[in-house]
Amino acid sequence: MKSDTLEQRGDDLEDDFVLDDTVALSGDEEFHEPPQLDDEDIFLEAADEPGEDGDAERDGSELVESTPNASGSSTLIKKRKRREKEKERKKRKISESENKLDGSIAAQPPHELSSYLNSMQVKSFAKLSTIELEDLRIPESSIVDTTTWTGPRTLDQVVDFIMKTLPSLHTRLGQKSKANGAPTLLYIAGSALRVIDLTRVLKDKKLRGEKGGEVAKLFAKHIKLAEHVALLQMTKVGAAVGTPGRLGQLLNETDALHLSAVSHIILDITYKDAKNRSLLDIPETRDELFKKVFSSPQVLKSIKEGKIQVVLF
Repeated sequence: MKSDTLEQRGDDLEDDFVLDDTVALSGDEEFHEPPQLDDEDIFLEAADEPGEDGDAERDGSELVESTPNASGSSTLIKKRKRREKEKERKKRKISESENKLDGSIAAQPPHELSSYLNSMQVKSFAKLSTIELEDLRIPESSIVDTTTWTGPRTLDQVVDFIMKTLPSLHTRLGQKSKANGAPTLLYIAGSALRVIDLTRVLKDKKLRGEKGGEVAKLFAKHIKLAEHVALLQMTKVGAAVGTPGRLGQLLNETDALHLSAVSHIILDITYKDAKNRSLLDIPETRDELFKKVFSSPQVLKSIKEGKIQVVLF
């Protein structure tokens, strides 16, 4: 198994930096997050489609028509409960099956992941020749082998996944970059709400310790590009969590986001939204990822040289 251990760049990081409490951050306490739907909630909603509503309607009519005595009513109630239990069992089975399927892509070995990412690139660069696409390909050698991770790839497992599968990244997240706006991790997600959830999780002290850099959430919804530029220019960031569109803007249109200390890029591909779409299933986010982030000259060069490792979660 290929190790993700990278050469430690000592001049990028310092161990004894003390965080200045006056630094302006994009703290979660100022953002009132709407409630999130987990996979179970999504499937519970999906189960209430017309086919199953018909059963519910028949249940109601039976109760109305068959109420001459307590015994008949009791029998109908028992039948209804059995049907409800059977529905719940089917919902759990579907949910378990879907979660297993979701994790199957990210859990593949590097050579499979390289081919998978290349197939997604083809969709974004339909007019490019095979030779041109090969120049943009993320090499197998720059993709971390995470096949040893057998747990689910869910939000509550992000911290353990990094600690156990990416030990060098864990170490670096506990340190602080000397330069402002120079994170060691870029975590790319498909939506603003998902970015907010991941930002909260990555603030865990088990990852950052007492000296680790801040976690910046970077997305375009309700936040101007200039605000993120100002934030990065005044903040020592350990992890930058963002959407492909906003990260692409920061990389290509400003000089606020630096790659000097970046060692890992994590792609949040297992997570599915309410429409059952992943980061790479949505054409807009897929195009922004490959055209604005991975095609950025400095990003592509660092990946091909092995300075940045790509992780699929």
